[in-house]
Amino acid sequence: MTPKITAFKWSPDGGKGMARDTRVRWALEEVGQNYEVDLVSFKQMKQAEHRVRHPFGQIPTYEEDGLTLFESGSIILHIAERHPGLLPTNPDARARAITWMFAALSTVEPPIVEREQADFTDPGQPWHSPAHFGFLEDRIRVRLKELADYLGNRDWLESEFTAGDLMMVMVLRRADTWLLAEFPTLAAYVARAEARPAYQRAYAAQAELYSGEPTDTFD
Repeated sequence: MTPKITAFKWSPDGGKGMARDTRVRWALEEVGQNYEVDLVSFKQMKQAEHRVRHPFGQIPTYEEDGLTLFESGSIILHIAERHPGLLPTNPDARARAITWMFAALSTVEPPIVEREQADFTDPGQPWHSPAHFGFLEDRIRVRLKELADYLGNRDWLESEFTAGDLMMVMVLRRADTWLLAEFPTLAAYVARAEARPAYQRAYAAQAELYSGEPTDTFD
């Protein structure tokens, strides 16, 4: 069975590759696995039919041979464990690559998403101010510096590109360009990953969906 993933009928980012289905698309492209895409509207995501696939009414989901998964990290780990190319064969290196996946989602991404969402969720609140934004951005800088210090002169987090890099790069892409630019080591790291043919195919496939006028509302 060809895997099927879900994606936004219309992405809030307008096709810039930020939606989390891009992470799954990239993983599938890296391992050479064809896939199908089921586009769902914002209204459909909150309905019972989709909540069977994703209890929290979000995307992406992944379906294959009777198995249904949600959460991009879980889906990518599943793909990486069943296809060569995203996890090292050495058990210790494999464990470290998986650790980097968790680090991306649990340590690096939360402050980035908090800052990203503040523009939309905080207006009208007493803490919605430049000072608050600065506080959130400084939290991101701490994590980015720690990551840059570890990466150093390496091309990848380990000796080869892994699912850990895939996930970390997708998280870093959510940081504002100007903020990432403060850390040239990380900006170059992201650029190396974005130059990979598999990433280019995944990005193009997602961007193509949203090249015209919006076909869905965010209600």
